[in-house]
Parts: sequence; C-alpha cells; structure tokens
Amino acid sequence: MSIQILRDLRGLRVLVIHAPDNEGVDLVGHLRRIGCQVDAAWPIPDSADGADVVVLAVDHESRLPIQRLLRGLDGIRPTIIAVVGYEDPSILQIVLDAGAHAVIERPVRPFGLLTQLTVARSLWMERQAAARHIQKVERKLAGVQNIQRAKSILMNAQGLSEDEAHQTIRRKAMSKRVPVEEMALAIINANDLLNSTTKLP
Repeated sequence: MSIQILRDLRGLRVLVIHAPDNEGVDLVGHLRRIGCQVDAAWPIPDSADGADVVVLAVDHESRLPIQRLLRGLDGIRPTIIAVVGYEDPSILQIVLDAGAHAVIERPVRPFGLLTQLTVARSLWMERQAAARHIQKVERKLAGVQNIQRAKSILMNAQGLSEDEAHQTIRRKAMSKRVPVEEMALAIINANDLLNSTTKLP
C-alpha cells in the first residue's frame, strides 16, 4: 500500500496556505519536485476547493481564519498538514482543531517532507476507509431495525407470527425485485401514512 501511496503523490493537488516568504516559496518548490500539482494561497482562504492536500501554516493569529476555512470544506476533508514554529498549548490546540494528519516543523527542510506527506496521506486513507466501514455498518443496522419494525407492523395488522411476517416481507421484496430492507421501509412508510390519515379530523 505504501508503494501505491508514493505513486499517487505524483499529480496530487496540494494547496499551500503560507505567507509568500522564502519559506513559503521553498515549500511550494519542494512539493513540485515531489511531483505534486501545487497552488499557493495567502491570506488563509475561506475554502480549499479541489485540493487533495492542504499544507497549512499555523500561528497564534490564524485560529479564526482556520476555523472559517474548516467550515468552508464541503464533503470529504482533504489531508491537512500543519506547518508550525512553536509547540505551546495554543498552537497545539489549533493543530488538533484543524484535524491535521501530520506536522512539519519550521524551518521547513526538504528532508522529511516526503515522509510527512506519505504518512499524512496514509492516515487520511485509513480514516476514510474506517468512515466508509462505519457507514456500512450503520446502514446494515438501520436495515435490520426496519425489518424488525416492519415485521411488528405485519404481526399486529395481520395476526402473523414473526416467521410468517418475515417470509411475507421477503416474498414482497422478491416480487418487486428490491432488497428486503427497502421493502421493509416501504411497509413502515405505508403504515405511518395510514396512521396519519386516520388521525385527521
């Protein structure tokens, strides 16, 4: 996997948010030599549209602009690498709040940049995989809960046993060529609609 990550670094869209000083210019140059597609922005923008990685300079004055930037990140957050010159509690808190996947110390040097970028992307990919797994488990659990609720509805409405209710849902799903979970949700929605209309004056 690490070899694939290294290959994927070439062409990676990186946004460097750093003052356009010598360090910022050098950082852009180092990343371009790695093979990344690099854009630079300063002051801190309100969004980072299209960036796979954001290399973000962090100092005491950047807390509010960074908060605005994070609020402007729609969908999946990019990999975030913080550039810091201090290790006091307030700087560390900003780094944690930003959800940084790696940290680069000032002064920025070429050595170690590739390692930090690779580690950050690896952590980001692991977090994305974990998030997808959690969503899958949550969807599965919601489906199981809907099936149980649909069975309960059929058992109460038609006097069926639990097994009979389950078989009824399966048959209906097969006849409609939809998943069992989808049919269970349709039964729940139909029951809710029926209950809401019977309560109308």
